[in-house]
Order: sequence, then C-alpha cells, then structure tokens
Amino acid sequence: MNLHNNEAGRRSIRSHMQRVCKCHGMSGSCSVRVCWRKLPQFRQVGDSLAARFEGASHVKVVEKKRRRIKKLRAVSRDLKQPNKTDLVYLEESPDYCERNETLGILGTRGRLCNRTSLGLDGCRLLCCGRGYQTRVRDVEEKCRCRFVWCCNVVCERCRYKKEEHICN
Repeated sequence: MNLHNNEAGRRSIRSHMQRVCKCHGMSGSCSVRVCWRKLPQFRQVGDSLAARFEGASHVKVVEKKRRRIKKLRAVSRDLKQPNKTDLVYLEESPDYCERNETLGILGTRGRLCNRTSLGLDGCRLLCCGRGYQTRVRDVEEKCRCRFVWCCNVVCERCRYKKEEHICN
C-alpha cells in the first residue's frame, strides 16, 4: 500500500510539472534555447493529493498463487479498481470522536473548541455533533511587561474574563 501511494504521489508531481524555456543569444536573438522541467508549487501538489485522499480506495491485498505477486484489489466488486494515480488504504480509520483506550484515542469530550471557527478546531467539527457548553472563567496573567535597565523585566498582573467552549 505504501509503495502504491508513494508512486501515486510521484505521478501527481510529474503530472503538474511545467516546461520552462529560456533563450540565449546576442541582442535578444534566440540562437540557443535551453528548456527544463520545473517542479510545481508545493501548495498545488498538496491540493491535488488532498483531493485524491478524499476519494481514496479501500483495498485488500490479493496474492497471485502462481507467481507470489501481491496485488491491491478493491474490497468489493462493486467498487472501482484503483489505478496508479489513486490513493489507497487497507483499514478504516477508527472513530476519533469516542474514547478508545486500547487504541490510545482520547476522544473529544471535554476538549476546548473555537465557537466561530469552521476549521478543525471549530466546535461544529471537533464536538462530533454532540454540542458544546460555554463557561466564563476569571484569568490572571502577566501584562504590560517592560524591560528595566540591565537585566530585569517587570510586569503587572491583569485580570479578565475569558469565554471558553467545551465539547459535550
């Protein structure tokens, strides 16, 4: 599986490479033209692989009896067989929302989340649809720090209320 996915990644990079040429010559003439292939932007490769990751194929390893060659095949005949550019996986991922001590998964109950974020830290995603509670705590921390000549930093203590959101 890893060899297959590594090759799929290399193919993705190759497919996004661009041909770049430069001309050399007197007063703008193109007497010698030099061309090379340029690697794509890292973001472009990442976006391409992320899209392939979302559509990765669930496979199993099948051993050909005569030649002892191992092949990757879709787990069901109803599913499309993976090609050389598809990403594949052998096992379903565990449920990270629920605690599972055998697998070392802590779950998301009690985790702090960001109420306004649509990202991975957002309450809608992180709390797995269970909702969240909001609490307000008093926080005291150093503030308005300043450097006092040779080797001292002097700070005041500031108190404020902080709103936190915790997954149910």
